[in-house]
Amino acid sequence: MKALTWHGKGDIRCESVPDPTIQHGRDAIIKVTACAICGSDLHLYNGVIPTMQSGDVLGHESMGEVVEVGPDNKELKIGDRVVVPFTISCGQCFFCKRGFYSGCERSNPNSEIARKMWGASPAGLLGYSHMLGGYAGGQAEYLRVPYADVGPIKVPSGLTDEQVLFLSDIFPTGYMAADFCDIQRGDTIAIWGCGPVGQMAIRSAFLLGAERVLAVDTVPERLALAREAGAETIDFMNEDVYERIRELTNGRLADACIDAVGTEAAATASFDSLVDRVKMATFMGTDRPHVLRQAIHCCRNFGTVSIVGVYGGFLDKVPMGSAINRGLTFRMAQTPVQKYLPTLLQRIEKGEIDPSFVITHTATLEDGPELYQKFRDKQDGCIKVVMKP
Repeated sequence: MKALTWHGKGDIRCESVPDPTIQHGRDAIIKVTACAICGSDLHLYNGVIPTMQSGDVLGHESMGEVVEVGPDNKELKIGDRVVVPFTISCGQCFFCKRGFYSGCERSNPNSEIARKMWGASPAGLLGYSHMLGGYAGGQAEYLRVPYADVGPIKVPSGLTDEQVLFLSDIFPTGYMAADFCDIQRGDTIAIWGCGPVGQMAIRSAFLLGAERVLAVDTVPERLALAREAGAETIDFMNEDVYERIRELTNGRLADACIDAVGTEAAATASFDSLVDRVKMATFMGTDRPHVLRQAIHCCRNFGTVSIVGVYGGFLDKVPMGSAINRGLTFRMAQTPVQKYLPTLLQRIEKGEIDPSFVITHTATLEDGPELYQKFRDKQDGCIKVVMKP
């Protein structure tokens, strides 16, 4: 089959790889009808995430038609149309039973690698390094789905692939980011990053009752899309973000702040972001946490900082003094996608949101390597890429 594979920093190829096979009784194989490039994939493209190996199949936003089912899988049948969560979850362990599917204790066969880095292992993820399982991803013609009786959600024929594909990751992630904010009537929510997850967080914040959303970015197309949703935008290259949020909130600051950027914040945003970039280049730091620092300072006393941008290691100069003295709450996670799927599918079916609004480029797998670069470099108005294998 054709698939997009990783061969080093900046080196993505479309090539032939072996077809997936059933390896466990609960597996399923799907014929991929749509898949996407996620902002998190850019961390792989840029060489930031460790334990990648040459030839690894990428991708964790996929959907398609079931073409083979393991003998122990009683939930799916051949012909079912499903969206596949990026988190791989057994459904039976301590964490899965409590709805914390992204903390699954059983789905990462390489959990010891993750434990050494983080203290304990989260769930395995599709197409996202050997530290998180070494699973082949879904930017391919076919995908093996482990524990396929717990996660993949059947979707009705009346909805297009484009409407439901993002249930695999960015819609639940953006929704969770807003859900973490415990939004009350009249709240102002500030969101850093107007990429795909940020766009979903903006609309989710309004769905959950926010009165105002302040969206921080610098890319014109992203800011325009945020304004279409009703957000007030702040261009971090032209304005002092802290002073602007302070002005817009009459000095109180935002009720909650969402970091939808993570480890690769723009290196030209401020002096500290430039220092972060130098530290990473010289192996003196693992991440660039400029946005997290700014979100903490821009959050009102006893507000919430919601973190859904990916961080990998140890963050320098995080202002914990500000956080503890002003009573901030931190909430963060890899998204337990399965927890949110039924609610979000209902919202799509009811017409409350159509996640396809974020798509700017539709292409084939062969176009994938070029589009990785366009997406990373924000060229040609590229906000979200969907590929049709």
